[in-house]
Amino acid sequence: MKRFRITGKSGSCRARTGILSTPHGRVQTPCFMPVATIGTVKTLSSEDLVKMKVQMIISNAYHLYLKPGTGIIEKAGGIHGFMNWKRPVVTDSGGFQIFSLENVKVEEEGVWFRSKLDGSSHFITPEKSVAIQGSIGADIMMAFDYCPRRWDDEPEVKKSVETTLRWAGRCLSFHREHPGKQRLFGIIQGGIYEKLRARCIEEMSQMDFPGFGLGGLSIGEPFEETSSIVDFTVGMLPEDRVRYFMGLGMPLQILGMVEMGIDLFDCGMPTHIARTGSTITWKGKVNIKAGRYKNDFSPLDDECDCFVCRNYSRAYIRHLINTNEILGLRLNSYHNIYFTMRFMEKIRESIKGSTFEKFSKNFKKKYNIGR
Repeated sequence: MKRFRITGKSGSCRARTGILSTPHGRVQTPCFMPVATIGTVKTLSSEDLVKMKVQMIISNAYHLYLKPGTGIIEKAGGIHGFMNWKRPVVTDSGGFQIFSLENVKVEEEGVWFRSKLDGSSHFITPEKSVAIQGSIGADIMMAFDYCPRRWDDEPEVKKSVETTLRWAGRCLSFHREHPGKQRLFGIIQGGIYEKLRARCIEEMSQMDFPGFGLGGLSIGEPFEETSSIVDFTVGMLPEDRVRYFMGLGMPLQILGMVEMGIDLFDCGMPTHIARTGSTITWKGKVNIKAGRYKNDFSPLDDECDCFVCRNYSRAYIRHLINTNEILGLRLNSYHNIYFTMRFMEKIRESIKGSTFEKFSKNFKKKYNIGR
């Protein structure tokens, strides 16, 4: 079975649809993955996610390795059994989280760091990272990479490319020596520097990775720089491999990246902003905590058919969030994930129906109305 099959293309841009095959089922792309960092999409159950037709989620190997530990997850039958989730799971290698810590010591063999939980010292190598993700039971694992701390530090970005390439080869070798059903994706580094991106792509494209994450982005650089380098990167990547933008979730940004040919997305944004009182609607983002919704008994979004919008009002959800009731966070989170799933469905439908350009134009116009 082919790992990734392109099923449709837009006639006006690089937008495309595809089918990604994994050990726990097939995923239709473009696909957005809600973030289940420690085995849960915050405030939502696995049953909730199934009802919303979430296809795939992403968990974090770094966090799960520290707590509860891979031993417990293995005893539960892997992450799927542990959290009662029967559909595909991606695990981030944890490189981004490790390199964001203080006092990280990078060696050729791997990285030393201290746990934020208890101060204990840990040494992660590319091989150990893959082993951890295998123990967790992910369907798609990410190669261990060097994520630069700053987007505008060219010497460090160059070092991240050189180290990432060496570590990618080691991850792949370990994966071959310990074969399983999991897929292993590589990560393309290079920051906003075209020459460094090109070098990383050229060398990594020769490796047997079925997909590539675009790393070293969304770390503070202007979004115009992000878009420019993504467009450049996608133009160089092999067409038959999955293209995965790591850490992006705003609707307008997703739309722009789909237009450039990105297949996968993940971000904690929909549930994070939900917990702070922001609601995503087809007419823009709403601050549901605002006083003007105190007596508003309409749904969060009158164009949404989720159970929240069918049963609860803005006034009620505003009351819950403003009084720190957990139910308010849950209802708002449910709606935001549901919206994102329907948004991705409509993107796929428009590409298949050769109407993506029209859908994109209409969505941008309507979403920018805001409320």
